Amino acid sequence: MLIANVTARLVLCIIFAAAGFAKLADLAGSREMLAAFGVPRRLATPFGVLLPLAELAVAAMLVPAASVWPGAIGALFLLATFIIGISYNLARGHTPDCHCFGQLHSAPAGWSTLARNVLLAFGAGLLVWQGRNHAAPSLVSWVADLTIPQRVALFCGIAGFALLAAQAAILLQIMKQQGRILLRLDALETSPPGSGTTAQSAAATVGLPIGSPAPSFRLQRLDGKTTSLEDLVSHGKPVILFFTNPNCGPCQALLPEVGRWQREHDTRLAIVLVSEGSAAENRAKTAKLGVAPILLQQKREVAEIYQAWGTPAAVLIWPDGTIGSPTAQGADAIRALVTQGLAGARTPRMAAAPGSVANGPNGNGHVAPSPIAKPGDLAPPLKLRDLKGKTVALTALRNRKTLVLFWNPGCGFCRQMLDDLRDWDAAPPPGAPALVVVSTGTAEDGRAMDLRSPILLDSSNQAGAAFGAHGTPMAVLLDAGDRVASEIAAGAQAVFVLAGAASADVQQFSNKA
Repeated sequence: MLIANVTARLVLCIIFAAAGFAKLADLAGSREMLAAFGVPRRLATPFGVLLPLAELAVAAMLVPAASVWPGAIGALFLLATFIIGISYNLARGHTPDCHCFGQLHSAPAGWSTLARNVLLAFGAGLLVWQGRNHAAPSLVSWVADLTIPQRVALFCGIAGFALLAAQAAILLQIMKQQGRILLRLDALETSPPGSGTTAQSAAATVGLPIGSPAPSFRLQRLDGKTTSLEDLVSHGKPVILFFTNPNCGPCQALLPEVGRWQREHDTRLAIVLVSEGSAAENRAKTAKLGVAPILLQQKREVAEIYQAWGTPAAVLIWPDGTIGSPTAQGADAIRALVTQGLAGARTPRMAAAPGSVANGPNGNGHVAPSPIAKPGDLAPPLKLRDLKGKTVALTALRNRKTLVLFWNPGCGFCRQMLDDLRDWDAAPPPGAPALVVVSTGTAEDGRAMDLRSPILLDSSNQAGAAFGAHGTPMAVLLDAGDRVASEIAAGAQAVFVLAGAASADVQQFSNKA
């Protein structure tokens, strides 16, 4: 029983200490995690600080023998809370990011996360069951009482475990990089036969349609501040998003050039790094190179939206928020992209009509542009997939006004209006338009919105491009005859005002906004 007691205390102490310190180093991520698990926004901020402090307090109490029992009760309470929160979200089909260890490790909460917390709760329960007067000696005195061979064995065991964990992390990173390479190779192999597409030209045509709105995002910088796409384009310069990875060799080789471009062309072109990994990892790899700003993805959510399947990769965005180039992959293509951005050579802003393909002069396929739908025009005949994978026409709702809301689950402005949107969706007033949400992201992201109204998935934002929606949240109103009945409404307040203007009670939604 002594071995079980000491083992449970060691494991719980290490887990809670690591989780607490990691969350304190990433308080913004801690707050977002609590909000994703359903904690109201007004409570997520203070609890985002209190939670890591409570975890550190529990870790400290498990060390001395005198405080083991109350520390175990605290650990059991926290773990029970985690288990309830994870179970509740899994039962509703939600898998928010656990963010249990801050930027050290973040992954969607699933059954493995639940099982891990149940196992830890069993260890805490064991300590509580043993009672106040049956705790093992202090961990410090216990180590001090060991013989020298026993201390050496303990040290070797801990070092061996740490080495295995490090090797597993390196292997996982290698597997991720290999997966990206395979995705790129698969894209080349599936090029249409007879199109004359070489590996180089096929790689060059990867990406979102030129002229379509760039998907919105909001990411944390290395200095802890947040930056959105809207912030980047607000300076009136072309923006190049440079997708990188601290463990990518070709990326590291290109970074000195990126730093030079940033210094030499700062007044004409903004080059922004979008990276993976932890802040410490990225800071260590870039500290001497003078590259900034660096935005951190949780995983690869922004890179995938922009169809940047590997690293290094880059895409050009014009100051009006539209895509200005295919995704450039590799150092040579990125150098050419920088030249294009400095030259200001661009394609006229036109929305790509889904499925309209023409043959260019070299025989390669390209998307034929079509004008953006304006008030009075018939809505484009768009067909998208719903959360169950069924193809649905955007204009399927007849004889009723429809509010089409363009959404991005990674957009901070969208998340801020989600609670109000849920209230409106649950109890719309008489005469309110039907709601259809057109969202980037995955079906899981759509289900996490918890709306009754239909949600259609549009990862390439072709629907938004067809209506001129260059960011999120934005909305447009369609009349009962499937004609565009409004200009694009940009921002949460404008969206609710547009919804209110189409209902019997304008004032209700104006106030709500």
